Amino acid sequence: MTTTLEQKGSPDLRDAFPSVVWRIRDWAQRTPDRVAMRDKDFGIWQERTSAMLWDEVLTAAHGLLSLGIRPKDVTSIHSEDRPEWVIFDFATIAINAICTGLYPTNPTAETQYLLNDAGSRVHLAEDQEQLDKVLGPGRVAFPTIERIIYVEPRGVRSIEDDRLMFWDDFMELGREHKDQNPGAVERLMLEVEPDDVMTLIYTSGTTGPPKGAMLTHRNVEVAVAHVLNDPGRFAGGKGENPADEKLTYLPLCHVAERLFSSWSFAYNGPVLNFAESIETVQVNLREVQPTIFFAVPRIWERIHAGVIIRLQDATRFKRMISGFGLKLAGYIGAQRVANSGDFTFGSRVAYAIGNPLFFRSLRERIGLRHCRYASSGAAPIAPEVLEFFMGLGIPVYELYGMTENTAVATTNLDGRVKLGTVGEPYAGIGFRIDEGTGEVQTKHDAVFQGYWKKPEATAATFTEDGWLKTGDVGVWVDGTHVKIVDRIKDIIITSGGKNISPSEIENTLKTSPFIKEAMVIGDGRKFLSALIGIEYDVVGDWALRRQISYTTYRDLTEKSEVIELIQGVVTKANGKFAHVEQVGRFKLIPKELDHEDGELTATMKLKRSAMEEMFGELVESMYS
Repeated sequence: MTTTLEQKGSPDLRDAFPSVVWRIRDWAQRTPDRVAMRDKDFGIWQERTSAMLWDEVLTAAHGLLSLGIRPKDVTSIHSEDRPEWVIFDFATIAINAICTGLYPTNPTAETQYLLNDAGSRVHLAEDQEQLDKVLGPGRVAFPTIERIIYVEPRGVRSIEDDRLMFWDDFMELGREHKDQNPGAVERLMLEVEPDDVMTLIYTSGTTGPPKGAMLTHRNVEVAVAHVLNDPGRFAGGKGENPADEKLTYLPLCHVAERLFSSWSFAYNGPVLNFAESIETVQVNLREVQPTIFFAVPRIWERIHAGVIIRLQDATRFKRMISGFGLKLAGYIGAQRVANSGDFTFGSRVAYAIGNPLFFRSLRERIGLRHCRYASSGAAPIAPEVLEFFMGLGIPVYELYGMTENTAVATTNLDGRVKLGTVGEPYAGIGFRIDEGTGEVQTKHDAVFQGYWKKPEATAATFTEDGWLKTGDVGVWVDGTHVKIVDRIKDIIITSGGKNISPSEIENTLKTSPFIKEAMVIGDGRKFLSALIGIEYDVVGDWALRRQISYTTYRDLTEKSEVIELIQGVVTKANGKFAHVEQVGRFKLIPKELDHEDGELTATMKLKRSAMEEMFGELVESMYS
């Protein structure tokens, strides 16, 4: 895509770096009436055209200039996914400032740490809930925050704070500045250099305070070229384009969602549809029926569990049909796994039978009937889950990357899938597995500039010869594909000296629709044990159908029938592992895990040390 503009009076872009905002402007001028975004307002999908979006981005950028934001300053966003998130982010980028996003679930203490560490001057808070996290501790707790813009006015109008500004008022300020200073934003856009920091993306902080990874304009350009525009990703070779539909629902402060949503839109033009919330994802999926879909393992596991439970609750006739359909899907999935993801003659015949009878309507209910490419990343996923979707005709490709390399590392390619691996390294990048430690390391132009204000941490994450240390242990499979064994820090060494990867065991346990979380323990111990969190709704439904009464989550976990149910899952999972890797004992966690309680990171990863401390008595009871 070119960024050359022919309009009279347009800046000369021949020497300009083609940043994401130039591309947004380019879409607006080439296809002004094309739908760019949709979001729901009072239950109705509202549309924004390319021209409307660019006008809002430009206006918001002028608004930031009016508030005194200059190149290299930092702004911040604390909100669920919504168009204003993307508009404010693009507006910050347009004036060569730096934007950072917070997870909607970040509690007050983390919010204070993140905003102060970044040094944010203008903060966008979605509603009263997010405002309270900044206003509650008082002005002195956030010394750099000069202005707080809010989007939802309910409950905020009565708050007296001279830093507060309603979104509509902020946009009006931008319109006034634009009228008085035409071309001011475009002139700043021309000054962008490839190695200028574009965004701060904070790490999850599983072992310490989060660190702000500095991603540059060049990093993003290279990431899009590899992850989104690699010709081998799509069946038939047809890459992302404006005819594609996407559902935006994962937190936009995460590198994967930013890459697959807003950056994807800027470069390739697919329509972004904003989910109402993370809880309504499956409803919104059915409404949107996206053609391209990215999900973390937890979402794929939830969809998988939902299918199994709904079919169990169906009528007897439907259960007979679905039972046949699932067996057919199992056969197709196994055949495709053995054939690098492609159909064999037998599986194609089986699919031709099962598709009109079962698969097509099931994909419709899932919300992926028109999906031509789907992917899973950000955490390990059990191969059995991917095989299930493969059997239904939904191609899900596992890929791998991290914030520090802008998600550029490996991917499974169409016709070259090896389940249980994260695929092949992208062409043209530096990728190696350290012979001594087994650590995966990368070196290319998408590797980040370093950690914000943390030179020592930056130095520690690179080798002496300049390779990024991912902290993940990997092994080669057939010399072409990579399997991630686990995080180096999470490898268990038993008292007998055996090295064990807990994530593979945990993912096998989580293929059961009854298990939401699993944490395998055993470092320095004689055998492995596990803390297991049940899927409350699924196990609750199972209990009610068996007339097992319960009152609370804890009460349900204490039922002998539930313990016996989970024991069956554990026993079945143990059959896939050697004796030393089998879970000897388990305990059910008596509460749902929560980010605010410190058991999970903002990306819903287990904080292992916090878990062992919080549930220390349960752990010790398994070894006493």
